[in-house]
Amino acid sequence: MTSAQSCNLYQQFETAFPADTSAVLLQTADGRVYSYADAQRESGRIANYLTTLGARTGDRVTVQVEKCPEVLWLYLACLRAGLVYHPLNTAYQSAELEYFLNDAKPTVVVCGGASAALLIPLAQGAGVARVLTLETDGSGSLMAGAAACPAQFDPVPCAPGDLAALLYSSGTTGRPKGIMLSHANLATNGRTLVKIWGFTSGDVLLHALPVFHVHGLFVATHCVLLSGARMHWLEKFDAGEVMAALPRCSVMMGVPTYYTRLLVEPGFGRDSCERMRLFISGSAPLLAETFAEFERRTGQRILERYGMTETGMNTSNPLQGERRAGTVGPPLPDVEVRVVDPQGTELSAGEAGDLQVRGPNVFQGYWRMPEKTREDFTADGFFNTGDKASISADGYVSIVGRAKDMIICGGLNVYPKEIEQILDELEGVKETAVIGVPHADFGEAVVAVIVPTADAALDQAGVIEFSRSLMANYKVPKRVFLVGELPRNAMGKVQKNLLRERYKDCCARADAHAD
Repeated sequence: MTSAQSCNLYQQFETAFPADTSAVLLQTADGRVYSYADAQRESGRIANYLTTLGARTGDRVTVQVEKCPEVLWLYLACLRAGLVYHPLNTAYQSAELEYFLNDAKPTVVVCGGASAALLIPLAQGAGVARVLTLETDGSGSLMAGAAACPAQFDPVPCAPGDLAALLYSSGTTGRPKGIMLSHANLATNGRTLVKIWGFTSGDVLLHALPVFHVHGLFVATHCVLLSGARMHWLEKFDAGEVMAALPRCSVMMGVPTYYTRLLVEPGFGRDSCERMRLFISGSAPLLAETFAEFERRTGQRILERYGMTETGMNTSNPLQGERRAGTVGPPLPDVEVRVVDPQGTELSAGEAGDLQVRGPNVFQGYWRMPEKTREDFTADGFFNTGDKASISADGYVSIVGRAKDMIICGGLNVYPKEIEQILDELEGVKETAVIGVPHADFGEAVVAVIVPTADAALDQAGVIEFSRSLMANYKVPKRVFLVGELPRNAMGKVQKNLLRERYKDCCARADAHAD
């Protein structure tokens, strides 16, 4: 394969770089500015350094570091060298890290200096050849070693199916699965998003997301790199810093929590967003109330989309056209979606069932799990997402729940999202999470965990009475718990597995009932 025929993702980025590579790519909150030329030079040096350490095409590079510009250079370096980038959540602890290192079997691990004492023995036990460090100020052994290397590095030719990245499922049920994403998976999805979201070289993306996850690493940065745009780079989400940056930006990507936190800020409104053309939300469901309040305060309708680690983005509300609250929009132009019953028969519009997707964005399979890969794909090539959804007659997809979150009460299916949407309408309810817990009689019982507003006068009896007036009896919560906040992961998703564990015994007896 010649370089001209290569599908290396880095080469595809370079073709979209500004003709003048001194153009700004990234600016940090503390005023540091980096150009496209900086990205080319530093990623070339790191690619040279990694190969001198023995990393070869297809080898994994495991990365657990805090967000900094150098992490982006490292990612680009791995693409250039044909290495497989393996990012890890910075919150992972010893047992989790040991599993990932032994499963991914990387050649090189890059970590923060404070984590080195923990990671070095784990890496040695997993047979990792080298552990390097990278700090948020750009110091550490990775950049020190790369500084002595030449900046010129010819990208390794890659076929469309060659792996670019290895990310792991959350592991909330069972063993975490390695998700193999190819250069073509990432490139096709990125180009589609640039087109449907209208990215141009004049855009400035407010980047406050973590970069160990699909949302921040692929969706956000790829839209910039494939359009020649630039980023305002925040190490983490801070409402004050975001408000200060918005007047200099045109697009923001975030999880719903970012938008609810902005709405708490008294100074946030139309003036804050005067230059913004687009707010995008994903990684967790956006409440219709948040959608409506954001529009009322800012005059902007948040664009909600749907994706997952295995596929990148699958659907999106339109840039031009109706952005429908409570839905994630129609499928992307090159993605097929369908909803089927347990037997695999496609359902009619509006019926809820198992969501399946097919397209060039869908991953290559699970790392070292061929049986699981076969299990999650249909004979005609659709991927079983594990999400429950319905599709309207005009093609808008609504996610009604995760398969693992579905509650089976007395043999009847209960979709948590449906109940949550009803409870969210109750005065005094700020946020809800509905889960299923063991019940001796019904198998599972519906339990509602509610975060009330500060001045709410809610109690369990009132919530249940309200529920009974609006839903079938088998859907009415058996128990209601009022809490200060819901547990979330780094991407803002409610961790229902933790709630199920916390309340697993609340309805265990056959005579369990609402107090």
